[in-house]
Amino acid sequence: IGPGEGDMSDLARDLNWQVIPEMGREISPLADAVTLIKLWGLMRRYRPHIVHTHTAKAGAVGRVAARLAGVPVVLHTFHGHTFRGYWGAFGSRMAVVTERALAHLADRLIAVSARVRDELIEFGIAPPEKIISIPLGLDLAPFAQVKRTPGGAPVVGIVGRLAPIKNHALFLETARRMIADGFPGRFMVVGDGELRGELEKSAADLGDRITFTGWRRDLPEVYLQLSVVVNTSLNEGTPVALIEAMAAGVPVVATDVGGVSDVVRHSETGWLAPSGDAAALAESVKAALRAGEPIAARARTEALERFSQQRLFKEMEKVYDSLMEETSNSKLQTPKFKAGF
Repeated sequence: IGPGEGDMSDLARDLNWQVIPEMGREISPLADAVTLIKLWGLMRRYRPHIVHTHTAKAGAVGRVAARLAGVPVVLHTFHGHTFRGYWGAFGSRMAVVTERALAHLADRLIAVSARVRDELIEFGIAPPEKIISIPLGLDLAPFAQVKRTPGGAPVVGIVGRLAPIKNHALFLETARRMIADGFPGRFMVVGDGELRGELEKSAADLGDRITFTGWRRDLPEVYLQLSVVVNTSLNEGTPVALIEAMAAGVPVVATDVGGVSDVVRHSETGWLAPSGDAAALAESVKAALRAGEPIAARARTEALERFSQQRLFKEMEKVYDSLMEETSNSKLQTPKFKAGF
């Protein structure tokens, strides 16, 4: 695990996992080389049967290290619509070329939604038979236990990294529009990141109507305080915060980008608005405040069924066992991977 991922470092310490501090999102030849060597050394030492990588940078370094270390089975998961909206035209072209090359180092590629799988095929990352779709699975039990009691001044929140792709500026513009229209409640920005200082300055005109909480580990308690959860991203793979909010019974509103519509169906399990349209987003938030509870109840049931951790474990168990059987032949004794690994 690398540093800088919200509360993941705390989780790593709790589980006694090893952290590689050189691992980071940005390209750094020296740090990336050190990371590669450290990963290779760990894999040579522990001899894992399977290495499963996630995210672009970790996926690149991890897959190379795994193959150099002779790991029998290597998988990589694509969590987002990587080739649109992140790096511009040139960066996106380079990402496609890089991922096509890296795909040869993996036995299977996993997409977190059907739309992500379609995009991987569209860009020629790998043959269709090498790419499978497995939706995210989350530990939703803490959110399912949230018992919301409507009442008091409404609070509209957004949960996630304070990064350009999340487009928090649209959330602030939506807040201004709603306040100008007489909205009596408050707004809450949950999370931290590179844009926090800039966003706090931009939100100065909102005064005490908006709160920046920083990272919070008690997210079930956060969702208990929120009347509506908003996602304003320019692009998304599978929006985790929306799934958590749905599991907690909180109405959700989001921009209709990437894989969001795989999670939220407009007027059925939440509300969708065009990307960048603060006026439409404000109207959707108002609709959620007026009539959100029945839709939120439906969304809660669906989220708990579609995105459960146990469902993910069972699906991944089947994939791992299948790949181990393909790889083992007579030389490698195949271990069985059980749900809850």
